Amino acid sequence: MEFINKKEIKLNRKLSYIDKLVLNFVSILEKYVDYVIISGYISILFGRARATEDIDIFIKKIEEKEFSKLYEALDHGGFWCLNAEKVEEIFNYLQDGLAIRFARKKTSIPNFEIKFPKRAIDEETFGDSINVILSGGRIIISSLERQIAFKRYFLKSDKDIEDALHIEEILKINLIMIKLINLRK
Repeated sequence: MEFINKKEIKLNRKLSYIDKLVLNFVSILEKYVDYVIISGYISILFGRARATEDIDIFIKKIEEKEFSKLYEALDHGGFWCLNAEKVEEIFNYLQDGLAIRFARKKTSIPNFEIKFPKRAIDEETFGDSINVILSGGRIIISSLERQIAFKRYFLKSDKDIEDALHIEEILKINLIMIKLINLRK
């Protein structure tokens, strides 16, 4: 693991199936909307050995016309929506503050849980996101500090506390270095 700067981390490791799936999904997503990956997959990305049924993603709010293009691209890319079949219906879920889920066609797990940010704190994840560079491409994740705080102090389940502890332990020195870099600028 190499911290290139406060906004980029390079991971030199063999990609897992889930990493490849995420890279494939976000390569489509990023052509149509800004996104940031949040929650459990981040601890897995940094080496925690645990399974996940979903990858949580915030996307910036977009209009239905743009969402329709995204939906079509995901469909052509081999993904289907678990919530509904009609684009208008799916978009209404997002508009109503609900999450939508996409998975590889003919499967349901793992899936991508996509939602619009609801609160200002959710919107802030876009401002302090981190680019993670993998051998197969790039993904955008929430800041590590935000990830730790959210899991440790808001979600608080055993699994979330373990995720937070893993990120803290693996990245302890690097988190301190990031804060030092931020203080210098």
